[in-house]
Amino acid sequence: MTFRNIFPRFATMSLICVLGAAMLIAEEKSSTKSEAVEEQKEIPRVSLEEAREQAELMHFIYNSTLETLHDRYFHGDRAMVPARAMIDVFRDMERRTHTKARWISASLKPMSIDNKPETDFEKRAAMEISKGESKFETVEDGYYRRAGSISLNHGCIGCHAGLSNTSTSRQFAGLVISVPVNKDVVLTPASKSSPESAPKTKKSE
Repeated sequence: MTFRNIFPRFATMSLICVLGAAMLIAEEKSSTKSEAVEEQKEIPRVSLEEAREQAELMHFIYNSTLETLHDRYFHGDRAMVPARAMIDVFRDMERRTHTKARWISASLKPMSIDNKPETDFEKRAAMEISKGESKFETVEDGYYRRAGSISLNHGCIGCHAGLSNTSTSRQFAGLVISVPVNKDVVLTPASKSSPESAPKTKKSE
């Protein structure tokens, strides 16, 4: 086959490659632009009542997921700790819905420094949860924050407190969920929900 016969095919293939590369670059630029526009969009906000309902529902869903992971999939030292695996779920939910969630230690020392209560709200919430309160709430920085108790069973306590722990008292961790609320929302004494004791159902962390 002569160069004269090969050249048209070579030129066509080159043109296709160039067009393909141009399309990929354009698509990448478009994707980057879309992400930038998405970041500039205003975070959707809701009323206090809606935020409470969302946070309570998310707490039940996350807690149920945690129990299921523990009971059905967490077997052996080599398995990923369910609470740690769920951090990826929290991040994805934050990206999709602008809601935030994170674990905090309450009754026991944190297994990870990432779970240490940081803000004044989290420190107060950890204290209340360790006493048996089922939740603690506030509104700050444009978010309704709900810290709910997560009851630790024997298996959880074995890792968190060590096998030498002999305490028979109930131990808790906390789950802080933050939902964006309208900027004029204020959590007044009248709007605060009444304190509730943590339910005596078996739960896992």
